[in-house]
Amino acid sequence: MLRFKALPIVLILLHLAACTNAEPLLDKIKLPQGFHIDVYADNINGARSMVLSPTGILFVGTRDAGNIYAVLDKNKDNKADEIIIIARNLNMPNGVAFKDGALYVAEISRIIRYDDIENHLKNPPVPIVINDSFPKDTLHGWKFIRFGPDGMLYVPVGAPCNVCEKSDKRYASIMRMMPDGSGLEIFAGGVRNTVGFDFHPITKKLWFTDNGRDMLGDDIPHDELNHAPVKGLHFGFPYVHNKAILDPEFGYGHKPEEFVPPSIELGPHVASLGMRFYTGKMFPEKYINQIFIAEHGSWNRSIPIGYRVTLVELEGNNPVKYEVFADGWMGWGRPVDVLVIPDGALLVSDDKEGAIYRISYK
Repeated sequence: MLRFKALPIVLILLHLAACTNAEPLLDKIKLPQGFHIDVYADNINGARSMVLSPTGILFVGTRDAGNIYAVLDKNKDNKADEIIIIARNLNMPNGVAFKDGALYVAEISRIIRYDDIENHLKNPPVPIVINDSFPKDTLHGWKFIRFGPDGMLYVPVGAPCNVCEKSDKRYASIMRMMPDGSGLEIFAGGVRNTVGFDFHPITKKLWFTDNGRDMLGDDIPHDELNHAPVKGLHFGFPYVHNKAILDPEFGYGHKPEEFVPPSIELGPHVASLGMRFYTGKMFPEKYINQIFIAEHGSWNRSIPIGYRVTLVELEGNNPVKYEVFADGWMGWGRPVDVLVIPDGALLVSDDKEGAIYRISYK
């Protein structure tokens, strides 16, 4: 549990309620033999994207809550000791990234930066706006951000609709720019809404999840895992979904072979969000350099699906297996992001429960 010495009694009671809700429910989570799950931190309203600073401070973005959190494990017992709100009332600050001592935060239409944030957690500096030229649409406007091996900050812009065709090529794309906000360009197109991506630890190439469109039925289209090794690829939206499903409104006159097919199709409407290559040393060797995906869960499927963490196994650049790794959040929690931390454990954020879990192996 978190330490709440000297906190007001109301905050203590709120924290106890959160612990009481989260910890017993973890008994519902099914994991492979030898794996364990615990609460790493709770009372983080709307916890979504995560990034760890070099000194071990976990920064957590939110969407509807509008807050940015700093989570500290001071005594290194694998449970948070202190949670600090470093920013409030931001515009859907889902994405967080860290570089050269600064925290980058993605709002709907801009990227801001908090310099030297680790030394000013309780008195953060006024953020610097590094780019405020992104569209202002809130539908699919919240962003996951991450620095690539090329030193550039990758920033997606989701389609502002279920399915539509826009003349502004920024929509349904992944963009990138220099850390100071300059050089903004489109890296990949035809990407409906990615809220999670990572770079292969060996090839350094981009992989990303993409959420499929709605209202074509329970079982089509599937969410996707895509591979973008070079700039300029188009992944089909809004014309083609998955490998060969022509959109009934926008697919006329197009052929699937015009676009890059998904590397693997995930579940239909599972809401695949955060993804990470496993680069730790705690888990068995079979997990090294494989992909973990947080599936937020379907919102309008007649039989719900998702609400879990899945695993995609690769052979080279070819996905050969897609399977459930951690299951059991349906009905009470919704995984959003995954993050490998230095000891090799896997953190999982849950915006519905307002918690972060730690999955370990012994």
